[in-house]
Amino acid sequence: MSYDLQFFYVWQNLDKLGQGLVVSLELTGLANLIGLTLGFGVALLLRAKSALLRAPAAAMVEVFRCTPVLVQVVWFFYCVPILFNLFIDPMVMGVLALGVNLAAFNAEGYRAAIQSVPREQYDACAALGLTGWTRIRHVILPHALRAALPVLMTNGITIFQQSALVALVAIPDLMYAGKMLATETYRPIETYTVVAAIYFAISAPVSLIVQRIEARFDRVQA
Repeated sequence: MSYDLQFFYVWQNLDKLGQGLVVSLELTGLANLIGLTLGFGVALLLRAKSALLRAPAAAMVEVFRCTPVLVQVVWFFYCVPILFNLFIDPMVMGVLALGVNLAAFNAEGYRAAIQSVPREQYDACAALGLTGWTRIRHVILPHALRAALPVLMTNGITIFQQSALVALVAIPDLMYAGKMLATETYRPIETYTVVAAIYFAISAPVSLIVQRIEARFDRVQA
């Protein structure tokens, strides 16, 4: 069986894929904002002395790390309105689902980075009489960000790829736009090939940047 590849219809509708890409990038950017900030807060809770603080944070991390993202997206969209009588814009719901998932993974990256802070820096903070928040803001956070940067960037680009899952709940992202275009043109191979190429074109450069940052950190530590 021969198949005649014809990308003409896809090129003719690239603007639709472009609109979907904008939505995907918005989802990714906002989810990363949540993941970076909430993830750091969760990481601090994981290191808290009180079990009342550690237990909820640890449970949140385990739940979101040990369940499929697809299930989490569907749960946010269909279960939250039913359980809490809370009806939110689908875009906001998608951002929350992806952002909380990313926060769980970032929390582990932050936690490992915080553990790598030299003990001498904590001793210096104590000697200077720095308060807890001042110590976190000026010592722990800068060090954790530098040490965890490769992991945070990798998680960030991963969430960009996983944002395609929101197409299942009809958010008009890149994957959803591709699905609609494939249905309209009867050209699924060409359409999904172009969609995959767009995801790759954005993800690959970021992956290379992460590799260079990791190599630079390795040279500095050596």
